[in-house]
Amino acid sequence: MAESLRTHECCKSGTSLTSTRTPGIPVVVFGMSLGTFLAITYVLCVGFDLLFPGQAMYQTWLRLLPGFSWLTWTSFLLGLVESFAYGWYVALIFGPLFNFFARRWNG
Repeated sequence: MAESLRTHECCKSGTSLTSTRTPGIPVVVFGMSLGTFLAITYVLCVGFDLLFPGQAMYQTWLRLLPGFSWLTWTSFLLGLVESFAYGWYVALIFGPLFNFFARRWNG
């Protein structure tokens, strides 16, 4: 029994030479998550603006969302699509940049 224990111990000593791969951001998952998050945030903000018109942010939406006007169904849907697209824009730029630098500096 003592012999098998010693044999087992000697095989586990030393440093493993296997390399670990740096995890990256999956761009499609990141894009869908961020796009959906911004679309939900947009819907909640429009709802807030309708409930509390004195605290409305629609002037900000007019500057951030091209073609948006307050508030028609067409304009609402356009803002929703643009909010989702902004999420994808960030994912398509940030994801590959993060993956590039993570691979470069972490191995």
